[in-house]
Amino acid sequence: MKPKSAERRKKGLVIVESPTKAKTIGKILGRGFSVVSSMGHIIDLPQKKLGVDIENKFEPDYVILAGRQKVVAELKKGAKGKEAVYIATDPDREGEAIGWQIKERLLQKANIFRVTFHEITPAAVREAFNHPREFDANMVEAQVGRRVLDRIMGYFLSPLLWKKIARGLSAGRVQSVALRLIIEREREIQKFIAREYWEIAAELAKGEEKFSAKLDKIDGQKAEIRDQGEADALCADINGKQFIVGEVKKSEKKRNPEAPFITSTMQQEAFNKLRFNANKTMSVAQQLYEGIDIGQDNPVGLITYMRTDSPRVAPEAINEVREYIGRSFGREYLPEKPNYYKVKKLAQEAHEAIRPTFVSRHPDSLKTFLTPDQQKLYELIYNRFVASQMKSALYAATSVAIDAGKYQFNASGSTLVFKGFLAAYNGENEEQEEEKAGKNVIPPLAERDPLELLKLAPSQHFTKPPPRFSDSSLIKALEEDGIGRPSTYAPIIYTLILRDYARRIKGYLNPTELGFKVCDLLVEYFPKIIDVNFTAAMEEELDQIEEGKLSRVKVLEDFYAPFKAGLDFAQANIKKEVITTDQVCDKCGRPMIVKWGRRGKFLSCAGFPECKNSKSITTGVKCPQEGCGGELIERRSSRGFFYGCSNFPKCTFTARTLPEDKE
Repeated sequence: MKPKSAERRKKGLVIVESPTKAKTIGKILGRGFSVVSSMGHIIDLPQKKLGVDIENKFEPDYVILAGRQKVVAELKKGAKGKEAVYIATDPDREGEAIGWQIKERLLQKANIFRVTFHEITPAAVREAFNHPREFDANMVEAQVGRRVLDRIMGYFLSPLLWKKIARGLSAGRVQSVALRLIIEREREIQKFIAREYWEIAAELAKGEEKFSAKLDKIDGQKAEIRDQGEADALCADINGKQFIVGEVKKSEKKRNPEAPFITSTMQQEAFNKLRFNANKTMSVAQQLYEGIDIGQDNPVGLITYMRTDSPRVAPEAINEVREYIGRSFGREYLPEKPNYYKVKKLAQEAHEAIRPTFVSRHPDSLKTFLTPDQQKLYELIYNRFVASQMKSALYAATSVAIDAGKYQFNASGSTLVFKGFLAAYNGENEEQEEEKAGKNVIPPLAERDPLELLKLAPSQHFTKPPPRFSDSSLIKALEEDGIGRPSTYAPIIYTLILRDYARRIKGYLNPTELGFKVCDLLVEYFPKIIDVNFTAAMEEELDQIEEGKLSRVKVLEDFYAPFKAGLDFAQANIKKEVITTDQVCDKCGRPMIVKWGRRGKFLSCAGFPECKNSKSITTGVKCPQEGCGGELIERRSSRGFFYGCSNFPKCTFTARTLPEDKE
């Protein structure tokens, strides 16, 4: 049953998640509505027990979270006497489930309706309230399945880590696979042996015009130069040879614009261009979505919903941006038809890409209203969206084969002839762009043209190990492997750092000794559970629950039986690891052993709990404070890791990085 329009809605209660969103929507809807915030989750599985009845079809036992009774009382009070309640939580699985729990477990009124919108603008919000709907049962089921599965894994796996390593550790369905990717990459780096190789570049001239070419082949075989001796011998042989132009290939290269942002690509680009980590990107994007005061009557939502895996764009937004491109850049930058981008398998197609809500709000016009971080991210989203509906960039590319006896050199270069979308947005960094645009400008050449050799330049290089993952490259790897969803990428990385399984050093994720231990234990006892392909298949099954193709109970039953068998084996076989040191307890004389705590490794008496003596493990680096005599110890605070003196509080020396030990 749908509510009668204006009259009934005058007595409507609207429930959203955050106070900012409540304020923005309240201003749009006006005085006929009371808009309140649930302040996020109100109901969830209990914190101190499993909260899932495994014997009864994995039925979840949801409870009101501690400290949320006051919010519940306010919602119930607000709903009293209202003819209709509108639940306007976020337009994704989690938002649907939060809203469903409020409806089913708290309010239990007849006239409760679901409203969804992908941007907080007057038109979108009013349209949603004119067409309220019932809750999507499949969407709720999919989210419940996800939550139950994550709880089962976390609840049963984490105690195994406590038993083997230390209390307070955690394992999770997607988090553990992400950790495995980081650990496997680190092992590749550790095994990597750099190999020396050399390249020879020739600086050539045709008349007054100079360009460079690289040695490519020797006697028709790929040139492989292992050391300086070989390089010098080749240079000596090449010198004095006549350089003659062979084949000249000219072509036009097209570089197409990229799709407007989805969550993963926004997080990747914000890291690459702005050095924002995934958490910061999502936090700033949420501020732009929920509403910014830009000096008008209302706070305004500046971008569409930021958790999405669909590059779809509303027709009216395409019309608006095409009109803007024609006016601002010229008709020659506008393709005949709008650009459409492929939606990947199992994306939530009802969602839209992340774009500005109004193209008329140029980033420059908002500078006085936005914080520097908001401005940077808004500009990135704005420019990427505009560029996505522009023509391709065109390059004139030239490739030349040059013969010098048995040696063949290659020269290539390209010139930008039409900027296209690059007039609005360039996704490349400077180095990549130089490579594409070609610093090497090839002069007009014809076959058999003689060239003058100005000089040969041999250069030494070494093969490089694969790079460590950054937030950007890890999200890309997870997405390509089909692991995680838009709402999970940032929390996964946040948890790995919070648990000290990895540390972000100069923007890259470095696994810790603890991370190695946790990953190795999970791989040993649960190889299937933290297998990339298994996790991706599980994600797909959870998506199929949402599509109504699979039942939640069937997916959970299929998962639980083999999981339980592995769990029983692990519980029977895992033994606490004891690492004995040559140090002796200065209180009882027993050996000191290495233990793990929330703040890392420490030494503890083997006689614990009879003897509770413990001490920190030092780095072995002397404290640089004159006359101190202490050693530096790694410590952890709310701001991250630092090094402090073992003589604290007598010595208060601290440093973010380990100073060089002069001794």
